[in-house]
Amino acid sequence: MRVTSDLWVSALVRRVFADGGFAAVERKGAAEAGAIFVIRRNRLGEYELFGPASQTSYDEAKPADRQFVRVLVTADEDKVRERLAREMRFDPDVWFVEVDFDGDPGNYMEIAAD
Repeated sequence: MRVTSDLWVSALVRRVFADGGFAAVERKGAAEAGAIFVIRRNRLGEYELFGPASQTSYDEAKPADRQFVRVLVTADEDKVRERLAREMRFDPDVWFVEVDFDGDPGNYMEIAAD
């Protein structure tokens, strides 16, 4: 059984803060099963946008884990916001979480192969 989106986002925010980073929920979606997008700005000023991985990326050993793929890497915040606006039109139950931390994003979320 997969944990709810609300619980997963809460755990991500707590984990990032515990490691000395910063996280903020920009948009709350459906508590039970809303899709989650994670926005990260790195030290070079580039934005990384992570979104839900396709179902084919899931491992049979861990089918309930949430997996993410890097959707976008850009220095233009407007491109990130445009993509998020498209996602919101497609799925009004979507979550947006912005994070700021040092290190590998794989330490905070399961990243599927691009």
